[in-house]
Amino acid sequence: MTALIKCVEVTKYFGGLPALKNINLEIEANEIRAIIGPNGAGKTTLFNVVNGVYKPSSGKIFFDGKDITGKPPHEIFKLGISRTLQIPRPFKDLTVWENVLAGGLFTERLDRTELEKNVSTLLDKLGLAEKSEMKAGLLNLQERKKVELARALASKPKVLMVDEYMSGLNTAEVEEAVQLFKDLRREYGLTIVWVEHVISAVASLADKVTVLNQGSKLAEGRPEEVVMDQEVVEAYLGEREVAESSSA
Repeated sequence: MTALIKCVEVTKYFGGLPALKNINLEIEANEIRAIIGPNGAGKTTLFNVVNGVYKPSSGKIFFDGKDITGKPPHEIFKLGISRTLQIPRPFKDLTVWENVLAGGLFTERLDRTELEKNVSTLLDKLGLAEKSEMKAGLLNLQERKKVELARALASKPKVLMVDEYMSGLNTAEVEEAVQLFKDLRREYGLTIVWVEHVISAVASLADKVTVLNQGSKLAEGRPEEVVMDQEVVEAYLGEREVAESSSA
């Protein structure tokens, strides 16, 4: 099977410092892939290279068999890759409905009627329907995260890239989010690429985990394999995290 997303020897320098070093990565359609690692490991840089915010210094990136290396974000978005940001940034003076609608306005895959129907479905799905006319700047953190997620999904992308969605959520909210992503994958046929620090969520949700450390790929495999890898424990997890994720 041909990978939906494929990175071949992807390297990114900032000045003389390598943020990514020869990253090889293959993600299949309908997979949930977690990208984990300590702060500064290169996780968000990898996201930014794949979705066109940064151009790689070397290497190639393929999406659905097409070379997308160096294409700008709006072109990659039109091909079917959407993302959320680590810190949600809704348009504060627009309503929840307007924020989510904006996420699909530039796609060529949906006409206006279909787009509006999808926005309504997403607001219901994410529990935001009753706040659809509220200004987004009045929402709490969890609600802002949901608006950003709905906005990324409004265009019905093939791939959803999620940057630390669980950060700042309490235990019950994390459990709700895990189930939400499972439902979204099933209902939308999504491939989800997901940067995360909440290891218990990674263990219960991801099909496969890629671990980055200092810009290089340290390990890759199923969650239960990765959390027991001694190099991963030493570089990132620690014994306590392993114990907690094993009991999740």
